[in-house]
Amino acid sequence: MSRDDDSDPAKLAADEPLDPTRRRLLGGLAAVGASWVVGGCDSLSTARASAPGATSALDASLRVKVRHVVVIYAENRSFTNLYGNFPGVQMPLDSVPASRFVQFDRDGRTPLPQLPKIWGGLVPSAQEIDGRRYAIDEQQITGLPNAPFRLADETGAPLPNTVVTRDLVHRFYQNQMQIAAGRNNQFAAWGDSGGLVMGHYRNSADSLRLWGLAQQYTLCDNFFMAAFGGSWLNHIYLISAQAPLYPDVHNSPASKQVSVIEGDSLTGTRLKLAAASPASALDGPPKFVKDGAITPDGYAVNTMAPPYQPSFVAPPDGGDRALADPNSPQVLPPQAYDTIGDRLSAKQISWAWYAGAWQDALTHHDTGAVPNFQYHHQPFNYFARYAPGTEGRSHLRDGGLGDDPSANHLLADIDAGRLPAVTFYKPQGNLNMHAGYADVDSGDRHIANVIAHLERGPQWEHMVVVVTHDENGGWWDPVSPPEGDRWGPGSRIPALVISPLAKKGFVDHTLYDTNSILRLISRVYDLPPLDGVRTRDEARAARGQAPFGDLTHALELT
Repeated sequence: MSRDDDSDPAKLAADEPLDPTRRRLLGGLAAVGASWVVGGCDSLSTARASAPGATSALDASLRVKVRHVVVIYAENRSFTNLYGNFPGVQMPLDSVPASRFVQFDRDGRTPLPQLPKIWGGLVPSAQEIDGRRYAIDEQQITGLPNAPFRLADETGAPLPNTVVTRDLVHRFYQNQMQIAAGRNNQFAAWGDSGGLVMGHYRNSADSLRLWGLAQQYTLCDNFFMAAFGGSWLNHIYLISAQAPLYPDVHNSPASKQVSVIEGDSLTGTRLKLAAASPASALDGPPKFVKDGAITPDGYAVNTMAPPYQPSFVAPPDGGDRALADPNSPQVLPPQAYDTIGDRLSAKQISWAWYAGAWQDALTHHDTGAVPNFQYHHQPFNYFARYAPGTEGRSHLRDGGLGDDPSANHLLADIDAGRLPAVTFYKPQGNLNMHAGYADVDSGDRHIANVIAHLERGPQWEHMVVVVTHDENGGWWDPVSPPEGDRWGPGSRIPALVISPLAKKGFVDHTLYDTNSILRLISRVYDLPPLDGVRTRDEARAARGQAPFGDLTHALELT
């Protein structure tokens, strides 16, 4: 990648961080970053919203032609990490100017002379892949230029998609600090993996099956994770569009889970640094006074345990075996606000969440090995209406295991034409693409296989499939998130719309966030919007901005 005048450190240093008040007013994302949201997207949304006749016709067509919506939810990849140079994207990685990729140190003013080492090593656990042993510690890859780089081994050979790399931090406050008011230039400073944040794969249809599907259907290149931070909060957002509340947290078992932040003592966007924290990112990961799961005003934003089994917290001694111990500081009390499931059930529209290895987790209560079920990836298990023994529990289905329809209940239901009107599918841990415990290739092959079954299935003709990732996983992306509200959106992530109704070979530049999926479901089935969706739309309207899209621009409906 060539450098131009924008790489001048003096120019870069002039782009100073915004003051905390300004940052908070804009939900942590300043107008300085707005021009780097892919161009033209808000105007597209505004044009569609201002034509009521066309909207009415579109609704009528949508409700006739779409009878099944399927959401496949993978893990932890930024858009650039997988699709950086996909043909037709408005901001290909190789055209990003240095002013958008040079990473700054923790003072927010000093460009790093090079990227930090990959702390902990690129491949900390030895793996045998195609007769080659991969084990790469942090001393074997050093001196990386301050720029995006192709993931490679210690010899410089491209790292195969079949290798599991180390994980990267992906948490609520760190994501906002890395985004740095839209500049995206402190990913290395506030991560825990050093220079790894700037790594990406140079994919093609030969290395990534989903790339081939993106070429065949629609790829969204302006789609952002709904909430700042990690997998857990974004799973909650996928079904409810709002952050859970821990009542009276300061007088609860979870009081020590409250984060210590700077600036506004309740709603600031930065963790307070510990006195012993290294001043420079070149000297090691940051240290914080308290990086907890809960905000000072009681909202849960980082991973907590579900209150019902399966949970990573055991049942209470001598208590109900269907519960997680409510006295554990890790357990979130059951939530009662509405989810998309509640909206669908109220209109008697069939729906289900299929979780890969759900029954395996209930039976064995073990996430340490394949299939490595992740307890915090079943968001409905945090809501009282879906507790064990309730009618709602029937919507939480076991997806089964692997790719054999005799063991994978989702595949069996696809082949038999038994899918409900709305289907969510979460692959088991080793098939979800999450760095640290899963590789890219296994999840890619699995999801492509699910898509192949859907394409052959009897319900395909009237189906829309959305394949996306819950969050960026800590990987850098050059495009600034748009303004939303206190909770997000966070970084840009990949999303594909796969359907006989999808525009073919199309890159959709419309502005979306994860809750665009909820907007689509609500529009197809004529549901009232969830409170969190309405709140974000109102926040944008107050600034004269159009709402996020509902994915209909990716479809041919008329």
